Amino acid sequence: MRMPNAQPEQRDLIDHAAHLLGKNRSDFMLEAAGERAQSVLLDQVFFGLDAEKFRQFTAMLDAPPRANEGLERLMAVKAPWESNPA
Repeated sequence: MRMPNAQPEQRDLIDHAAHLLGKNRSDFMLEAAGERAQSVLLDQVFFGLDAEKFRQFTAMLDAPPRANEGLERLMAVKAPWESNPA
């Protein structure tokens, strides 16, 4: 299958972005295509459950979250940009 040719404006845009990352056009295109392919595949994840497992799954999703001390400690830490400057 023959790939379509890029328009000069598209090539220039790709070359510019590749240059900013220190890559050549081919490496940039392969990386970008790989990232897009991974995104498409991750969006297609499917899993099947029988009726009982589905009921259990939805019950877990609908249940209130359990206490999680580690998460509570983490959420209590101020972000560096929230700290008062000295």
